[in-house]
Amino acid sequence: MDLQLQVDVTEAAGLGEPAHVALTVTVPDALGTDPIVCFAKPGAGYSRRYYTEDLPGPASGAQAAWHAERGWVFVSVDHLGVGESSQHDSERLTYTPVVAASQAAEAEVLQQLAAGTLVDGLPKVERPVTIGIGQSMGGSLTVVQQGRYHCYDGIGVLGYSAVHTHPPTAPGTPPLVMAWVPRDAVPSDGVVTNGPALAELDPETAAGPAAMAWGFHYDDIDPEVVRRDLSDFPSRLGDVPPWGSGTVPMTVALWCVTPGGVAAEAAGVRCPVLVALGERDVLPDPRGEPRAYLSSPSVDLFICPRMAHMHNFAGTRELFWRRIETWADWVRAGRGGD
Repeated sequence: MDLQLQVDVTEAAGLGEPAHVALTVTVPDALGTDPIVCFAKPGAGYSRRYYTEDLPGPASGAQAAWHAERGWVFVSVDHLGVGESSQHDSERLTYTPVVAASQAAEAEVLQQLAAGTLVDGLPKVERPVTIGIGQSMGGSLTVVQQGRYHCYDGIGVLGYSAVHTHPPTAPGTPPLVMAWVPRDAVPSDGVVTNGPALAELDPETAAGPAAMAWGFHYDDIDPEVVRRDLSDFPSRLGDVPPWGSGTVPMTVALWCVTPGGVAAEAAGVRCPVLVALGERDVLPDPRGEPRAYLSSPSVDLFICPRMAHMHNFAGTRELFWRRIETWADWVRAGRGGD
């Protein structure tokens, strides 16, 4: 069962205008002991339907439903400026208002779950195991939210590097060069730290957005699915697919691909961390990721075979979800304080 919610977060966001966060709560038929409540955040150019839709590919199934069938309460979240959440000046959507808004919305869901008022017939969920997961940009937002609010018992950082996130290109093709925007600047300031590298690009040979397809989708994904997914990515000015978002919080999107962009928050995370990715993904050095989480007692790494960056399209999607499930079971078994 899916429950659609809109939570007012005007005060938490602090933008001086009305703000709300849209969420989908996928509930199980039956709750077990110590139930898991998972909050899932999508990447740039995608909406919460990345988790709730059965995405096209060589396998089938939606992640939210898969986990709910195993007893989880799975909450898919549209960030501010994404999907059906409220829209604002994209440059003002820095980490601070975006994660504050998500934190407030998720706290409201947890309060209603504890009171037994969220879904008719669902027992009270008073002391759940809380898991935060995020894919790509959603991973950066999960790290920042945890580093600031310490709100989850564990976090899964999926296809995002807390050291340096960078999309790969196919072997033998030019690499992508992304603008590195420091966190004391917004895009319109024109401040980048890798200006010389950008200036050296040859417009005739430089890799463009289409070059990301190799790193986003594995070879067994239908080319038409790849085309539809990445058409006008990430701005989605044309036909927005069901799992997409026509809007992006652009300041966050640029900050999250700048090396060290979430370093302070990652270093402050004190809960277990799962770093999970496809064999082709945006982490240049996956085995170096644990160094970013200086305060975490446990950092697990999973590299999923036959999978690229957009995990929930992959033929091995269920293997990926099962690894998240087994890790979350371990978090539940050893839950302490964060």
